[in-house]
Amino acid sequence: MREAYNVELDNLRDQLADMAALVGEAMELATRSLLEKDLKLAEQVISDDVKVDDARAACEEKAYALLALQAPVATDLRIVVAALHAAESIERMGDLALHVAKAARRRHPNAVLPEEVRPAFARMGEVDVRLAHKLEEVVRSRDIEAAKSLEADDDEVDDIHRNLFSVIMSKDWAHGVSAAVDITLLGRFYERYADHAVSVARRVMFVITGRMPNHSSSDI
Repeated sequence: MREAYNVELDNLRDQLADMAALVGEAMELATRSLLEKDLKLAEQVISDDVKVDDARAACEEKAYALLALQAPVATDLRIVVAALHAAESIERMGDLALHVAKAARRRHPNAVLPEEVRPAFARMGEVDVRLAHKLEEVVRSRDIEAAKSLEADDDEVDDIHRNLFSVIMSKDWAHGVSAAVDITLLGRFYERYADHAVSVARRVMFVITGRMPNHSSSDI
C-alpha cells in the first residue's frame, strides 16, 4: 500500500513539472508572437491555454483524492498542500502568457512594442522561459539550491520592469498614452510570471525543510 501511495505522490509531482513545461512553452511562443507580430503563434497560445487549465484540474483532483483517501501527515501532507498551491500559481503563469498573446492578437497587424523597448521584452521573455524550465527541474528533483537560484532570475526581471517606467516617462517618449499603457500592462505580466515561478520554488523549499521561506509582497 505504501509503495502505491508513493507512486501517487510521484505522479502528482510529475504532473506539476509537466505543467511548468507547458507554461514555459506558452511564454516562449507568446513572446515570439509579440516581437514578430505573428498572429498564428498568438492564436496557438490562446487555444492551448485550455491544456494548462485541464492540467491544473487534474492536479487538484489527485491532491484532493490523496487528502481524502490517505489522510497524509508530516512531509506527505506538505507535499499535497504545496501541490495545491503550486498548481494554482503555475496555471496563473499560463494565464499571464495568454495575456501577452492576446495583446499581440489585439494589435495585429500593427506592432505592440516600439523599437526602443523591444530588447527589454525580448530579455524578460527569455528569462521567464528560463525560470519555467528551472522550475520544471526543481519540481522533479526537489533540489533546494536549485530552488533558491530562481530568485536571481526574478531579480533581473524586476530590474528590467522598473527600467521600463523610466523609458515611458521620459520626455523623449513619442508613442503616446496608448502605447505606454500597453507596455505597462505587458511589463507587469512578465514580472508577475516570474514572481509566480519563485512562489512555486518556495513551496518546494517548504516541502523539503518544513519551513516556509519569508514572503514578499510579490507572493500575494
